[in-house]
Amino acid sequence: MSATPLAGLRVLEFSHTVMGPTAGLLFAELGADVIKVEPAPKGDHTRGLGGFAAGFFAAFSRNKRSLAVDLKKPEGQAIIHRLIPSVDLVLENYGPGTMERLNCGYEHLAPLNDKLIFLALKGYLAGPYEHRPALDEVVQFQTGLAFMTGPVGQPLRAGASVIDILGAVFGVVAAQAALRERELTGKGQRVGSALFESAAFLMSTHMAGMTATGLPAQPMPARRGAWAIYEVFKTADNGQLFIGVTSDQQWARFVEEFSLQDLAADPRLATNFTRLAERIWLIPALQKVLAKIPQPEAEIRCERANVSWARVGQPGDLFTDPHLLATGGLLDVFISRTGGTEGKKVGLPALPIEFGAARERPGIRRQSPRMGEHTREVLGETGYSAAEIEDLIGKGAVVALVE
Repeated sequence: MSATPLAGLRVLEFSHTVMGPTAGLLFAELGADVIKVEPAPKGDHTRGLGGFAAGFFAAFSRNKRSLAVDLKKPEGQAIIHRLIPSVDLVLENYGPGTMERLNCGYEHLAPLNDKLIFLALKGYLAGPYEHRPALDEVVQFQTGLAFMTGPVGQPLRAGASVIDILGAVFGVVAAQAALRERELTGKGQRVGSALFESAAFLMSTHMAGMTATGLPAQPMPARRGAWAIYEVFKTADNGQLFIGVTSDQQWARFVEEFSLQDLAADPRLATNFTRLAERIWLIPALQKVLAKIPQPEAEIRCERANVSWARVGQPGDLFTDPHLLATGGLLDVFISRTGGTEGKKVGLPALPIEFGAARERPGIRRQSPRMGEHTREVLGETGYSAAEIEDLIGKGAVVALVE
C-alpha cells in the first residue's frame, strides 16, 4: 500500500483562494503531478492577500509545480491546448464564464483529449443561481449555516473556510468517480461541485429534524439537544472544558468518577431521555461541581470515566499537539508569499487520511512553488524547444523563474 496512490495522474489546476487550491492539494498530496497554472505576469493573486487570508497560498500549494501563463494572449492559450493531450484532469474554480472566455472551457479542451476529466468548482450547480458569483461566507448565510451557528438573532459564519474545503472534497469525489468510469468506457467527462449545494447538504440533518419533530430548527446555542450533558464547563483555574455524556453507561461512569452519588441515585436522571427534561437544573449543578476542580484534574477524571471531552483550544495549540506530533500529522511547510523555502517553517496539518497496515500518512514532496518556477520544465516536457520557450518568455506569454 502507498500513501501516494495517484502517482502518474497529471492535473492542471486553474484556481485561486481556497476551493480550487484545496482540490489541487488533495490530488497533489496523494501523488498526482499537479501543475498550478498561474496567471502571468503577476501570478496567483492569493499570494498577495493579507489578514485572514495571508496564509492561503502557502497552506494549499505544497506538492505542486507552477506554470505561469498569460491566458489572455493567444500564445498562452495555445500552450494549454498543447498540454491537454498529456493531462488526465483539469480543475478550475474561476468565476462563471471565465474559462470559456479564455478558450479553455470544457468545450474547448475536451476535443483535444477525449479522456479528459474536467472538474468545475463553482458557487452553484446548474439552476437559476448558476451564473451568480459566490463565496464561502455568502452560502453560509444563504443556506442557514450562519443562522444555525450563531446565537439567536446573531447569525455567524463558521470559524474556518468549511464550505470551500467541503466543496473541494465533494469535487474530488466526483472526479475520482469519473476517473473510475473512464477505466470502463475510455471516455472523460465534465463533473462539478459547488459551494451552495455543499452548504445545503450540511443542513440535511436540520431539515430532517424539523420534519421528524414538527419544530423549527433553532441555532445551535439554543438547540433542543439530543444529549443531556453536552456542554462547556468552567473549571477552578478559569479553564474551559467541553464534556459530552452520550450514553447511560457513560453517565454511570461519570457520576461515579466525580463522586456524584446523589445524582446517581436520582430517578429523574436514570436515562438520557429523562435527563434531557432536567437540564434546567442539572447543568448548573454540574457547573458548580466542575468550578471547584482544576482543569488538569477534571481532564484526568473525564479520561478515566471514558466520556468524550476536550479542552477549549485555539488554532495555535495544534502546533504542539502531542497526538499530531506523534503520528506525522504535521508537515513542515514554509510560509511565505514567494513560495519555495523562503519564510518561516511551521508544521501544518497533513491530509486527515491514512493507508495500509502501517497507517502511512501522505507527506510533502515539494514546498509551495515560486511563481513560474516550473515553466521551463513543464514546457520542455510538452515538447517546446529551448528557443521556443525563450521566445514565449520574450512575448510575455509565460513567466519563467530566473535561477
